[in-house]
Amino acid sequence: MAESKIFAGPRVRRIRNSLGLTQTAMAEALGISPSYLNLIERNQRPLTVQLLLKLASVYKLDLDALQGEAGGSAGLLREVFADPLLSGEVPGDQEVIELAEAAPNVAHGVIKLYRAYREQAARLSDLSEMLAREGHETSLSAARLPIDEVRETFERRANFFSRIEDAAEAFHAKLSLGEDLDAALKAWLRTSHGIVVRSLPIHAMPTLRRRYDRHSMRLFLSERLSAFDQLREIAMEASLLALGDEITAELDELGLSTGEAKRIGRFELARYAAHALMMPYAAFLSAAQRARYDIDLLRTRFSVSYEQAANRLTMLQRPGASGIPFFLLEVDNAGHRFRKAGAAGFPQSRFGGGCPKLNIHAAFAQPGQVMVEAVEMPDGAGFLTVSRTLDGPQAGFGERVRRTAMLLGCDIGFHGETVYGAALGPNAQARVGIGPVCRLCERQGCLARAEPPVTRPLGLDEMVTGLSAFDFQ
Repeated sequence: MAESKIFAGPRVRRIRNSLGLTQTAMAEALGISPSYLNLIERNQRPLTVQLLLKLASVYKLDLDALQGEAGGSAGLLREVFADPLLSGEVPGDQEVIELAEAAPNVAHGVIKLYRAYREQAARLSDLSEMLAREGHETSLSAARLPIDEVRETFERRANFFSRIEDAAEAFHAKLSLGEDLDAALKAWLRTSHGIVVRSLPIHAMPTLRRRYDRHSMRLFLSERLSAFDQLREIAMEASLLALGDEITAELDELGLSTGEAKRIGRFELARYAAHALMMPYAAFLSAAQRARYDIDLLRTRFSVSYEQAANRLTMLQRPGASGIPFFLLEVDNAGHRFRKAGAAGFPQSRFGGGCPKLNIHAAFAQPGQVMVEAVEMPDGAGFLTVSRTLDGPQAGFGERVRRTAMLLGCDIGFHGETVYGAALGPNAQARVGIGPVCRLCERQGCLARAEPPVTRPLGLDEMVTGLSAFDFQ
């Protein structure tokens, strides 16, 4: 087996300098010429095994220090330069590695400075949200990725697009639904645009959900997708063709700033249009009211998934014909947010969605079970929440299932209109005390607190210790 070459010139130079040796003195001790040592220190020659052993023997060094000293710093520097503020500044890893190798103290200084920047950015974000809750507009901002801009834009407005809804209902009425929507959409794509839909096995599309081949006019769907998700992909393709003008008009009104953000926004609107096509507004609203917003009954009635039916409930805000103003949150078991949506925008000012006491986090312990709970914010605002896990695309043997959890919620005042509110019974008044993210929450004695609030000083008292390490005054 060929041995890997070790280029460790800067480390050899630091060792020599720390010992106060000249190149001539070190070269003599190692039994090499000063010119060869000079080439090693400039990374123009690798360290041989014999030289490594000689260095370790003569100067009592740890071989691991010579072979992997800067690996950790290089990894942390990659994280620094992956930040949106610095993305594009360093085209590849080589400069990062060179910095970690040649100037480790400088590298640690950059990492320390970046951590301080991220901490201050998080505090500014928390303060901005706190001021916004109190009605004060702020201009605090940070570097954002296009996906962040799209998410914030959609979350600030109602999850309702009238042009798409009207066009989707009209298009649905024109389809020949002799069999079902899946067959009708496939027939429309084939007859109107010459597009044939085909499913491909996992090994043929190992990393893709869907792929449209313009040359053969075929839409390929992965067999990883459930029948419901395959239908949504077909509905998205049909919507982009049949409702393209309406989607473009709604996209223009969003005012997204970059080309990438607009592409992401167009995808989200196409996804919205697919739901509107699969569950036409008037029919879905009527069924939802009759079923008292029972998601499982609605998914059966419209042959959709739990996630699709729950998403559709957040869209029922047509003027003069609206449903309960639901909001929605989806996270993974590490707490990463995938989606927020709501009838009037996700109510961040009253319901932050970052509280570990929400049943959306407990749902992972009971996969597939619907968990209903009444919760209350510190200001007294109450909400009805319904949480359940969702499984992603089908995993093959040896692959880990992608599982997220979804929370659907509404103001507690609507609980009597839903099947879930009735399930609470007398517990509707016994609410779980929650809060926004811990940095903004001032709820005393919280067992789940993970961080101190930015609005209060810590209450450090040698004589009294509270329930949390972050007790505050």
